[in-house]
Amino acid sequence: MKIAIPTQGENLEAGFDPRFGRAAKFIIYDTEKKEYKVINNTQNLNALQGAGIQTAQNIAKEKVDALLTSNCGPKAFTALSHAKIKVYKVEAKTVQEAIDKFLSNQVEILNQANVEGHWA
Repeated sequence: MKIAIPTQGENLEAGFDPRFGRAAKFIIYDTEKKEYKVINNTQNLNALQGAGIQTAQNIAKEKVDALLTSNCGPKAFTALSHAKIKVYKVEAKTVQEAIDKFLSNQVEILNQANVEGHWA
């Protein structure tokens, strides 16, 4: 399974970013291979609108199965749902902590957006 985790950094010890659409980067973690790669999301940091939708499209290209985030707006949630990406709410300090919580089922699956659009 591949999961996407928003971050500002480049490795598993990097800080977990509670934002989705305006996170600087994402770590795409493969739970079977225990490998990861970093994808850049800086093009959406300062977008006036559509950051969540564009970010959802970017991670969908990576063929992820799940997203770990603290916050997901309605348009991004819809785009993720259309891409068949499950969204899980998690609170963590690092990317590794978010992964560990996911693997030990300490996350909550979201069935709808949990914030309004343009959350900063």
